[in-house]
Amino acid sequence: MKKPFCTRCLLEELDDETIYETVQRTIRSISEEKRTGETEYRARLMGCKECEKLVQGMCRVCGCFVEVRAAYRKKNCPDVHPKW
Repeated sequence: MKKPFCTRCLLEELDDETIYETVQRTIRSISEEKRTGETEYRARLMGCKECEKLVQGMCRVCGCFVEVRAAYRKKNCPDVHPKW
């Protein structure tokens, strides 16, 4: 049974395993020196989940998959009032 459209969901919470696996593969390919630590990564994603601009795992401000953007140490929230 397919889950309903979810506005404030991350990809890991959706039914589309193909996109989720592709995003996870991308995250795993980020070198350790460029990747955000796990604690910071989870904190960033919680900030995204509280944002009204998160739709189906994507940021409506910049169009990125938030799980990838949050994984890069030097990236930040693209919102006018950043969540992280």
